Amino acid sequence: MDNSLTYADILKKTLQEATRAQPRLQAIELYSVCDVDSGHFLVLATGWDKQRWIDTILFHARLVDDRVVIEEDNFEEGLSRSLIESGIKSEHIVTSSFPVAKS
Repeated sequence: MDNSLTYADILKKTLQEATRAQPRLQAIELYSVCDVDSGHFLVLATGWDKQRWIDTILFHARLVDDRVVIEEDNFEEGLSRSLIESGIKSEHIVTSSFPVAKS
């Protein structure tokens, strides 16, 4: 079964919810960037943290075949649990430390 469209929709929805749910204690904005065509899903953080400009990737996942490869997850509790609760099979989530060959 091809889960790529479903998984893309789940990733997009989860990232949009994660960026809305963040506390705004500082002048840092979170943005979800979801490119279904390339299979890349990111959360960017930009803004001023005291006297320092922040421009960083908080979360990055790729869709590779029927797998969600999490390259970076800097959310306090991570987003894997939310992805699983939204319908992505836990065995289809891997971290970048375990390479997935693209077929």
